Amino acid sequence: MGILRSCEKRSIPLEDISKLVDELERELRDHSDGEIPSTEIGELVMAKLQNLDQVAYVRFASVYRQFADVSSFLEALHTMVTPIRSVRENKKE
Repeated sequence: MGILRSCEKRSIPLEDISKLVDELERELRDHSDGEIPSTEIGELVMAKLQNLDQVAYVRFASVYRQFADVSSFLEALHTMVTPIRSVRENKKE
């Protein structure tokens, strides 16, 4: 699954997706001494998508990480949701 497919049917402006891709390309070019492992690219894409849209992130991660079962998928969701809860709780105080 690619970035566009992950963002399909989400209210994400194409301009934002294009910006994300440009940022990825720039970061990969700037930090590369040659060949970049696909695992590094995939992790970077997931980090960018998580900041852009959480549903797009989950879609991409579910295919990229090839979750073996529901519990591993839920574990990944938990790691994503926990920081969000912390931020929301801090805002309430």
